[in-house]
Amino acid sequence: MITVEEAERLILAEAGDYGVEIIPFEHALGRVLAENIKADRDLPPFNRVTMDGIAISFQSFESGMKAFRIKATQAAGDAPVNYIEPDECLEIMTGAALPASLDTVIRYEDLEINNGSATLLVSEIKKGQNIHLQGTDKKQGEIILTPGQLITPGVISLIASVGETELRVKRIPRVVIISSGDELVEVAATPSPYQIRRSNNYTIQAVLTRLGLEAGMLHIADDPEITKQTLLQCIHNYDVILLSGGISMGKFDYIPQALNELQVNKVFHKVQQRPGKPFWFGRHDNGSIVFAFPGNPVATFMCLHRYFIPWLQVSTGLSGKSQVYAVLNQDFEFKPPLKYFLQVKLNYSEQGQLLATPVEGNGSGDFANLADTDAFMELPLEKNEFKRGEVYRVWPFNQLL
Repeated sequence: MITVEEAERLILAEAGDYGVEIIPFEHALGRVLAENIKADRDLPPFNRVTMDGIAISFQSFESGMKAFRIKATQAAGDAPVNYIEPDECLEIMTGAALPASLDTVIRYEDLEINNGSATLLVSEIKKGQNIHLQGTDKKQGEIILTPGQLITPGVISLIASVGETELRVKRIPRVVIISSGDELVEVAATPSPYQIRRSNNYTIQAVLTRLGLEAGMLHIADDPEITKQTLLQCIHNYDVILLSGGISMGKFDYIPQALNELQVNKVFHKVQQRPGKPFWFGRHDNGSIVFAFPGNPVATFMCLHRYFIPWLQVSTGLSGKSQVYAVLNQDFEFKPPLKYFLQVKLNYSEQGQLLATPVEGNGSGDFANLADTDAFMELPLEKNEFKRGEVYRVWPFNQLL
């Protein structure tokens, strides 16, 4: 049995590079950029007005003028109006291009407009106010995004603004989710008194969907030959196999034997942790990776977040992912010699501290708590008592931090 840290090291050592692909930019949300993106023109591309109002020459104001004849009105998208006299102003809208002869914008709230004339209601203005100057964000040809950038809605906006319709992104590995066991029935089925509905596979699928990854999904009955044949096909058709259940010491746990016969090299089996102690991890010579999670729902969920997602991030070149820490909000004890992943509810104090409040359940089979908690708090192996105010790493799953 190995430590959590050793398991993490061994898993990340197997991170791969699955290449790149070109996709439409509107389908790139959640993917990882694999190229430099440059500005095709200055951003903003002109001196952009940021308030509805009038545009004047500041020199006219300095000379003592407080009222201006309105020469014309210019909307966003219109060509700039030229030939504005010193005693004239231009009524102008947010987003419009400022004419070259004008340099200051006064908002409507600071004006009185009557009979084609605009009179200032304020005694002080600043030269250049309410103008977003051309090229102050980025210059034409400047790199605005680099490889390893997670494509968020904000990144999509930036990409669209420079006219990139297709993007080179890191290819996502092909993943299949496999559940096993005759005690599991489909969600729509009516289980016998001693059966349960499948949930782990759908839980994993939901997490992967949120990460922008579409996975296949299979179920294996408790049959050694079916288990072996199904795994053989998956090894040749997928880059990653995510198994849930069937890896413990039970008489009908055929998966470890099948993986061995299929020459999937076991990297480790069993980790010094709770939940998820029976976690199995291995690699086939063709490069396929196998994450075999324990069948208990909380154990599967924890191992997915603690091990698979970090592996996926490294394998897709995602850079700059920061670790999240929280303050334990009440005392907690855990006696077994295992690293404990405590389910916690997260919230912020008035001082801006991220607080983690323990929510105790009924073990790794108690998946009801997953709907009411936000993260796992990773409590160190070396301690048994954990005091309020101590800071530990958390692995969020129900909150975006």
